Amino acid sequence: MNSLQKLFQQKDKNLLSIYFTCGYPNLDDTTKVISALEKSNVDFIEVGLPYSDPLADGPTIQESSHRALQNGINLDVIFEQLMTVKNINKTPLVLMGYLNQMLKYGEDKFCKKVIECGIDTLIIPDLPMIEYENHYQKLFDKYGLTNVFLITPNTSIERIHRIDSYTKAFIYVVASSSITGAKGEISNQQIAYFERIKAMNLQSKLIIGFGISDKSTFTTACKYSNGAIIGSAFIKDLSKNGVGNIDSFIKPIIA
Repeated sequence: MNSLQKLFQQKDKNLLSIYFTCGYPNLDDTTKVISALEKSNVDFIEVGLPYSDPLADGPTIQESSHRALQNGINLDVIFEQLMTVKNINKTPLVLMGYLNQMLKYGEDKFCKKVIECGIDTLIIPDLPMIEYENHYQKLFDKYGLTNVFLITPNTSIERIHRIDSYTKAFIYVVASSSITGAKGEISNQQIAYFERIKAMNLQSKLIIGFGISDKSTFTTACKYSNGAIIGSAFIKDLSKNGVGNIDSFIKPIIA
């Protein structure tokens, strides 16, 4: 049983996850952000690996990745940082990165490092389903890792059911067919999409992301899922108010 399965046994409604970019705003802020988020009682944390060409990310997260890379962040530094919090952090961590990062680092080496850091769940948005079925499923099983798949309003019913059959953590329900970033209130079109997915009665937990930014959008998303992920809005707040004020961002959302 992975860390998220254990979490879902304890709580399966109104789950809040926060995405942040490692090495942002400053190189040594990775562990500080994780510690602050844990103290703020978020349910799980999405640890973003800065990348030069983040296809799924909007301008806010792209800029945070650019800044982190300028700060000198890389996978070796990130793994070192994550090792320092492994034995003190009790909030499940999910590692979000891109396939080329794993390939460049070395697939087995990457998987070993992830497990050594106490992380058992990955989000790799650009991992093709056929590559997962032909190779990565076996690789991840070898190391005890589970992969989170994303679905969008354009994902076919057949693919959603295939994803559901593979899922051991949760399905990432992308709120719109676009890049990350706060979009204001959730539209009626998005609600219709959420209702359609919920009505499928999938076996997997559903976590909504992309465009979730505050108490209102979080509460709405949770009506149709087990929880939601906030990313760009948190990065903006972190940039403006710093690591020391993370609790002030989280409290109004979970109050």
